[in-house]
Amino acid sequence: MSDTAPPESPPEPLRRSLDPAELGKLTRKAVSRADTHHWSIDELPWTTLRPEELTETDRSVVRFITFIEDHIPGYLTYFLDAFPVSDEDLAIEEFCFNREYFRFLISWANEEERHASVLTRYQIEAGISDPDTLLRELAEEGRKKFSLPYESPVQAFTYTLVQEKATQLFYQRFKAVATEPVLRELLHRLARDEARHFAFYTEILTAYITRHGLGATIPDLKDVLSTFRMPLADTLNGYWRWSLRVADTVSYNHTEAYGALIRLVNNFSTTKGSASTADLAEFIHRIRAV
Repeated sequence: MSDTAPPESPPEPLRRSLDPAELGKLTRKAVSRADTHHWSIDELPWTTLRPEELTETDRSVVRFITFIEDHIPGYLTYFLDAFPVSDEDLAIEEFCFNREYFRFLISWANEEERHASVLTRYQIEAGISDPDTLLRELAEEGRKKFSLPYESPVQAFTYTLVQEKATQLFYQRFKAVATEPVLRELLHRLARDEARHFAFYTEILTAYITRHGLGATIPDLKDVLSTFRMPLADTLNGYWRWSLRVADTVSYNHTEAYGALIRLVNNFSTTKGSASTADLAEFIHRIRAV
């Protein structure tokens, strides 16, 4: 009889790989954090608005991020389609998983809708656009479908983790160069919200790795990073030229957010995990060098 160990079976598919109860603990925690840090648009110090302090670049960046944030109906539609909660053919386990995630999605969508609304109001209050023009511009882009090329929750969650971190970093960088006081306060609040969203997805991905190990999860991380595009990159008119100008203005590169995955993987560093961490770090280095 051979002493050679049998080959390991392929890793369990990661479609429904977290227990719904485990996911529920994370979603309830995230929703509780959102309730604790709730803020309203009317809280901003609108009477201190100083439009004359806005540069043309500031105005352009505000317009750009309004398009991004205002697409929340499209983002929410994608996630509700990817994690359905109204299909009688769903297995009970899958429904329960999706139902727990739904609790977070509704809270998240409410916050993102507030982001869209506050940026819309800021544009009008600051004279960047008028209500009718802005409504039509946002509608023109907002009706375009949003989609992601991923099939499993862990991939969708990895994408969102990176996207939320990238958005948080962007708002922080923009605040650092902006001088208009209401805009600075607005950006502070947006960044704080995105940081909480990032924290939620970090906890989910941590749970996946804890259950399945780095070996089963890192291929999904790599797949997301190799295909990553920020929201609306392929649909917003003039996105690439506009985003490059915006990024240059605030000294920002969305690939900086990839480091969040390295830090997360580092938390699992064992003898086996160290090699996985180095492999992921090298993979990210090659992507950022392109």
